[in-house]
Amino acid sequence: MNNTQKVTLTLRNGRFRLPGTARADDLNPKALLLYAAAQCAGLTVMGILGKENITPKTMEITAEGTLDTEKLQASSLFRSFRLSYNVECHTLSEQQAISQAINHAQEYACGMVAMLGYIAPVSHQIAIVSTETTKV
Repeated sequence: MNNTQKVTLTLRNGRFRLPGTARADDLNPKALLLYAAAQCAGLTVMGILGKENITPKTMEITAEGTLDTEKLQASSLFRSFRLSYNVECHTLSEQQAISQAINHAQEYACGMVAMLGYIAPVSHQIAIVSTETTKV
C-alpha cells in the first residue's frame, strides 16, 4: 500500500494557516512541498477573487500526494497529487465565481500546481456551499 502525505490549510484573518499551533518548519520535506502548493493555490484563488470583490466566509485547502513507498523515505517519489477545496461563501451567485477562480488557479495561474504537474498527475475537487438564504 502506498503512503499518502497530506497538508490542510485554513483561511484565517486573510492568510492560509496550518491547523492549531502547527508551523511549516514542523513539516517533513515532502509535506512542505504540499504546503507550498496549497499556499500558492490559495493565494492565487484569493487574488482572482479580490479583483471581483469576493471574500469567502471560509476556505480550506487540502493538498495530498501519494508516494511510491509504504513508508516515508528520502528516496520516496510522488506518484499523484490532489488538491481539495472546501469553501463557504455568502450567496449562490458567489459560488460560480469561486468555482471559476479555483479552476483558473488549478489549470493556468498557480505556478506551484503547474510544477507539481511535471512530477506527477494533479487532480482537484471543489465543494462550495452558500449559507445566506435568498429573499423571496
